[in-house]
Amino acid sequence: MGNAQDKPPGSGGGGGGAGKPRTPGRAPERERGPGNGSAGENSPAAGGEEERRRRGSPAVDTSYLDAPAGALPPHLGRLKNQGNHLFKHGQFAEALEKYSQAIDGCAEAGVDSPEDLCILYSNRAACYLKDGNSSDCIQDCTKALELQPFSLKPLLRRAMAYESLERYSRAYVDYKTVLQMDTGVQAAHDSIHRITKMLIEQDGPAWREKLPEIPAVPLSVQQQHRAKPVSMEQAQARAARATQEEARRKDARFTLLKQEGNSLVKKGSFQEALKKYSECLDLKPDECAVFTNRAICLLRLNRFEEAKQDCDSALQLEPDNKKAFYRRALAFKGLQDYLSASSDLQEVLQLDPKVREAEQELEEVTGLLRQSLLDDSRRTARV
Repeated sequence: MGNAQDKPPGSGGGGGGAGKPRTPGRAPERERGPGNGSAGENSPAAGGEEERRRRGSPAVDTSYLDAPAGALPPHLGRLKNQGNHLFKHGQFAEALEKYSQAIDGCAEAGVDSPEDLCILYSNRAACYLKDGNSSDCIQDCTKALELQPFSLKPLLRRAMAYESLERYSRAYVDYKTVLQMDTGVQAAHDSIHRITKMLIEQDGPAWREKLPEIPAVPLSVQQQHRAKPVSMEQAQARAARATQEEARRKDARFTLLKQEGNSLVKKGSFQEALKKYSECLDLKPDECAVFTNRAICLLRLNRFEEAKQDCDSALQLEPDNKKAFYRRALAFKGLQDYLSASSDLQEVLQLDPKVREAEQELEEVTGLLRQSLLDDSRRTARV
């Protein structure tokens, strides 16, 4: 696990009840993964190295203890790394103890490194959050932010703790601050959406006026976060969010265009409605209802061949669509292909014998077919 301020926590585990946030799923530092390890002062596993040798068990890798730990002295760096290892393996109370020892050790050793202390407080806050101690989590996050203002992880963890305590206004402010620094934090987007509904229910239409002031993140801090390398997980989350946003925009645009087209048809403005439906199909080319709606406009504009093609497309999507059969019959009628029109009208009545309009059209088309055959017969006789 890297610097505690580098990556936002994930959205795994913890937190009960509707509207409660889920506690972060990432370890406070670089290390992350499954397992059930434990750590003592000299080893992360119970029993000790001597006991393992006696039993013939394989040695446990403790190289992580000497991993880089910022500007902390070696003995405090080992405590921090032990805490990270324990956190990764779900031993939050034990990890909390190691972080506490490291924090106390910094005071005793006179360590003056705001960045390292900020990480330790933020990591201990993650342990509190995992154990459901939201009040102490908030206290440690606030200390971390006093040491390193606008640190992303403490802000996100404090927001989750506020939300679990139903202090929604405070949570909203912290989530909004996080998103000023990194718009790709999906947990913050999801929580803002959820909390906004709660604040509207709680405070009514004027809910924004009751919010604490949202601090403006300095441009230099925003640029600093944007310049940091993006992990594969973050890149995937951002790409997924961008895809979702694009799909939402497309759906909203499609719905609006379709409604406008329907309204124009009712007014008899078929040329304008035709354009709206065509734009709909540019967005979603597999919408059967739009093809049948556009066919109405084309029929009214006497563009029968195009109307037939739209009905063909609709029937490819929905082979039993009676509207498509009926409107294609009208197109065939306009093209004077009465036999095909009769066949489509019979399909309509087979799907739904109660369609009165199809019965009436079938009678008319049958008459036109007979007249057409009679005319052909007379022309043949004259020849």
